[in-house]
Amino acid sequence: MEDIFLYTSLSIIVCLLITLKLFGRCRYPNLPPSPSFPLPILGHLHLLKPPAYRTFHRLAQKHGPIFSLWFGSRRVVIISSTSAVQECFTKNDIVLANRPPSLLGKHFAYNNTTMSSSPYGDHWRNVRRIGTVEVLSTGRLNSFSDVRKDEVKHLLRKLSQNAGEEGGFVKVELRSMFYELTFNNIMTMVAGKRFAGDHVLNKEKGKEFIEIMNETLSLGGGTNPGEFMPFRNWFGGSVFEEKVKKLAKRADAFFQHLIDEHRNKSASESKITMIDHLLSQQESQPQYYTDDIIKGLIQVLLLAGTDTSAVTLEWAMSNLLNHPNVLKKARAELDAQIGQERLVDESDLSNLQYLQSIISETLRLYPAAPMLVPHFASDDCVVSGFNIPRNTTVLVNAWAIHRDPKLWDEPESFKPERFEIGKNDEARKLMPFGMGRRACPGAGLAQREVGLTLASLIQCFEWGRVSDKKVDMTELGKGAIMHKLQPLEVMCKPRSFMKNVVH
Repeated sequence: MEDIFLYTSLSIIVCLLITLKLFGRCRYPNLPPSPSFPLPILGHLHLLKPPAYRTFHRLAQKHGPIFSLWFGSRRVVIISSTSAVQECFTKNDIVLANRPPSLLGKHFAYNNTTMSSSPYGDHWRNVRRIGTVEVLSTGRLNSFSDVRKDEVKHLLRKLSQNAGEEGGFVKVELRSMFYELTFNNIMTMVAGKRFAGDHVLNKEKGKEFIEIMNETLSLGGGTNPGEFMPFRNWFGGSVFEEKVKKLAKRADAFFQHLIDEHRNKSASESKITMIDHLLSQQESQPQYYTDDIIKGLIQVLLLAGTDTSAVTLEWAMSNLLNHPNVLKKARAELDAQIGQERLVDESDLSNLQYLQSIISETLRLYPAAPMLVPHFASDDCVVSGFNIPRNTTVLVNAWAIHRDPKLWDEPESFKPERFEIGKNDEARKLMPFGMGRRACPGAGLAQREVGLTLASLIQCFEWGRVSDKKVDMTELGKGAIMHKLQPLEVMCKPRSFMKNVVH
């Protein structure tokens, strides 16, 4: 009897899905093409194999640069065409300025009130203004330039100490060092103290939050099946949602502790951090600068600014080691522009054109977020002649666009020269920070941090691979961020003048 009930229920569900699919086709003609025969309940989720951006690229080669999938009961359109992306974020920018509903947004992002998760509207405009003016403006970033400089010096000293007194080549692992640098940069700007590394009083708290961030990023990316299977709740609840709730509770406690610590500072203590500045604004505008808004800003800075810059540095160094001629040319530029009497500074970065080309080429081949943050259609719209119904999630495959042979000469090759001055404006084809009004406002911070760190490493050290084999460039393929599968291990040796410029 129970089996009959089960089979009858499944048959009804299948018929409903087919009916809804046919009805959608009639109501919205000329939809983007889609793979045939989605599975009942799952839709096309069974096609998703990590890494998602490679799966979507393969599907685009078969179905075209704009195609649609069903993630459970949700329609998702994947775009791998630069002209279509331009159309999305010019003609349809407001329609596509929303974010799709998600469990992470609901539980982790303060009920979708953070700068990255908030729906388009007055609240989003307000938190975006607070983020760009009060936190990420040129003036605010300039005021924290010494923080970034000091953190880079911490890294240089640590690498130099590993080399020992003899100053020979030693093997070092860079991934953890890059992560420590970017995490401490953000935390020092936000809270005025370092939370990772040696001789740090807050090391345990920092370690705990790094674990929270890593787990959160592994659940993100807009393609996690746990987001699209509400039927799981019919069978005893969602393990995925419970995991998100626990993470959110732990992260909120961490952020609230930071805020309370700064709120209780004595009048004589220095108040120059981002939290201090935002709390001072809270006194005059409490309706805008609530604790949840401040915690949301800290959360976005840490999640968007730590891992992304760290992986970009790791991919950049990996590319340089596999292309020693590029490394040699970059060092020659630094020696010519800066010399060996002082350490490179952020103000020098605009004059280091080849270094900027290396960073651009790294972001092209290895964008930290290969799938841009998902967009959500608030109304019906048309992209490249296809109808995109309202409530459709739109995913942009930046990884595929950055490797499109129609756009790039030798797209799989690492060639920084393609971005040199005087050539076609290739940089406009890049979209590592997104496009349109929801583009990442932290691009300026990332460019300063990555540029200064990479320039300092090239200026102060000689580098080599640990063996004759090239560095393995395989991606991990999980989560929202594109990590290398294997952490980068290298041989490094301080250059003779380094001890005179790093104090």
